[in-house]
Amino acid sequence: MKNSLYVLFAMSIFFACKPKAESQSSNNEPVITLDEGTLKKIDVHAHFKHAREYLPAFFEKWNMQAVLVDVYREDEVGIIRSWDNYLTHVQTYPEMFSLCSAIIGVGIDEPDYAQKTIEQLSKEIDSGARMVKVWKNFGMVTKDASGKYIQIDDPRLQPIWDFLKSKRIPVMAHIGEPEQAWRELDPQNPHYGYYKEHPEYHAYNFPEIPSYETIIAARDNWIEKNPDINILCAHLGSMSHNVDMVAERLDKFPNMYVEPAARFGDLAGQDSDKVKAFFTKYQDRVFFGSDYGNSTPQDSLSTTQLKEEQQSLDANYRLLWNYLSGTDSLEIRGQKTRGLGLPIDILKKVYYQNTVNFLKLK
Repeated sequence: MKNSLYVLFAMSIFFACKPKAESQSSNNEPVITLDEGTLKKIDVHAHFKHAREYLPAFFEKWNMQAVLVDVYREDEVGIIRSWDNYLTHVQTYPEMFSLCSAIIGVGIDEPDYAQKTIEQLSKEIDSGARMVKVWKNFGMVTKDASGKYIQIDDPRLQPIWDFLKSKRIPVMAHIGEPEQAWRELDPQNPHYGYYKEHPEYHAYNFPEIPSYETIIAARDNWIEKNPDINILCAHLGSMSHNVDMVAERLDKFPNMYVEPAARFGDLAGQDSDKVKAFFTKYQDRVFFGSDYGNSTPQDSLSTTQLKEEQQSLDANYRLLWNYLSGTDSLEIRGQKTRGLGLPIDILKKVYYQNTVNFLKLK
């Protein structure tokens, strides 16, 4: 993955949707085509950290907005966030971007941890944050003073959830990783490349990391204990390899919603008819997200690199659009499949209306 192309994959969300009859099928039913740019779209999971001159025109072409999801993590240098960059983007392009804040578990043993976190969130909500993200730090990375991994259902976090409930602010939860993270590397798996490049998240190499089942159980327990908070489980709740697992949770937790960012390869590896049935049944609770973005300042890239980045972003959004709206054969992350052919009314919900309702956007 090129350093500037943190954007990879998405599909022409933008073939968007003004239906028109092109021809007649053999049974006299009109063949419907979709005109690019007609269907409104929101990418609920984006990471465009650095400004790009091409982005305003790009988003206008696609009739698309994006939610900028904060990346909040700790490394050997200290705490790293994307919040300040994102806040600048939203202030510059308020019609194009929305904000998602984040929290981290570092310092959870301190008596004022919850209060400090609430103060941070209160300030960022006042600055426009519509949602708060929790990341896989919980469960897989961050430990408390005793050396124990902090799970998302830790009671010390409850005052934060109570605060968000009082503010009616939803949570985006990226808890856990794909099941493949706890398995040996498999070149046929859609996540092979990611774990090859990011061995720090390949839990198979770190037996001290809690099991997949432990982390998912903690996540489920947290959702169950907080029924008054709407929770958007990113990456299909780290259960993207099996839509039946996702459906089971959606049936159990009415406050749970999902989006498939960076997990379309897992969907492509499953039967298209089964995946289409999943989208159809849960059409009011599935959002479109891509996980696309960038991580390199514009002035460090050449004109050619920027052009290639834009072309890659366009092609990847188009791939995802073709998967969701079309019925042709295609390939996503090495997984050969057939498009789902979702009808227009479901596409409108998945791409736009569900996110508008969830985040209370105008």
